[in-house]
Amino acid sequence: MTDLESERRAALAQLLSRRELIRTAVAGTAVLALGGGVWVLADDLTRAARAQTRADGRPRLPPGQRVIRRWKPMGGDAGDPSPGAFRLKVHGEVESPFTLDLNELLAMPEADLSVDVHCVTGWSALGIAVKGARVKDLASRAKPKKSARYVIFEAAHGFTANVPIKDALAPSVLVAHRLDGKPLPRTHGAPARIVLPDLYFWKSAKWVTGIRFASKNERGYWEQRGYHDRGDPWKEERYA
Repeated sequence: MTDLESERRAALAQLLSRRELIRTAVAGTAVLALGGGVWVLADDLTRAARAQTRADGRPRLPPGQRVIRRWKPMGGDAGDPSPGAFRLKVHGEVESPFTLDLNELLAMPEADLSVDVHCVTGWSALGIAVKGARVKDLASRAKPKKSARYVIFEAAHGFTANVPIKDALAPSVLVAHRLDGKPLPRTHGAPARIVLPDLYFWKSAKWVTGIRFASKNERGYWEQRGYHDRGDPWKEERYA
């Protein structure tokens, strides 16, 4: 293919993309610009979710959120995607620290869950199918000390996210390695990432390398940059 043909195809693709965007806007559907791309807000799903109630009595969709049809990867400094390089260290204020490679993680009891995720930027993705080991099962093996009050999720390049231990050990919190029945894509944190659906999603560290139990709170990467210390979507705890 010549450079001219490539330019013509790129121009055609851009034109079609613009036409689709115009068609969507004319139809009354909102759009959201994120990460250099345009994402269509699913107003029908947003209305439906606002009418639904969770088992705990809270509305399914937190205030200020709009539903998109696909879970958008939100960037970050990627870790090593090689399965052979993966190590997960469970340590800190525990009686029995240990480290798992990927095969050992896959041998842990697993949970298949359908979860809703909520980004601090205002989008939500509903019914995301994820599979992995529950953090609470890893904690049971490590035996947290009575002094452990927080969990610090550690990830590639020194990224951390701090979470109260009660939130970290909820049944819905996973070290996830599969998405929609397939291995987790690199853009979502492969080989494994934290999935903590009941807090804003910056708490769900991608390219996870460690789960550290701590006696004191230690603000993580985004918390040090002005984000809320806990990040409850239903309380709109977006920023400090």
